[in-house]
Amino acid sequence: MKKVLTIAVVALTVFVSCKKEATTTEPIQITPSPPKEAEIVEPAGDQCYAWKSNGSVIEMSFNVNSHQEVNGKLSYNLVGKDKNEGTLIGNMKGDTLIADYTFNSEGVSSVREVAFLQKDGSFIEGYGDIVTANDKVSFKDKSKLKFDQKNTLVKVDCKVE
Repeated sequence: MKKVLTIAVVALTVFVSCKKEATTTEPIQITPSPPKEAEIVEPAGDQCYAWKSNGSVIEMSFNVNSHQEVNGKLSYNLVGKDKNEGTLIGNMKGDTLIADYTFNSEGVSSVREVAFLQKDGSFIEGYGDIVTANDKVSFKDKSKLKFDQKNTLVKVDCKVE
């Protein structure tokens, strides 16, 4: 009987000592900080880039607003091909400019998606598989674009028009 009583007292002691103590702490007060004043970033003006090789010229000028939206102009004057020039409207996604290039060539208006990788203060044109839908040529998979450094547009002074 003493053994049973001893075991019961030990078990009861262990049971009581394991019981969690109810604490009455006050809830943590979270004070919201005042909203930060919106920082208005004005476009830095046109940025101009060009590539020239053996009489061929690619010129690009654009500005980027605070929402990383890009608008500007792009022109290709490649030896042996008709010159085309038009507008560039798109977005900066990290270090990559993805835009729709709307241009006229041989009297026909066309829209083609273009991509340029910003690297070391210059832009490298991207290439990849394309698809045509709704009269627009787009990249099939932007994650598989290849950027060829032989087509690197370097920063130049913008022409005053």
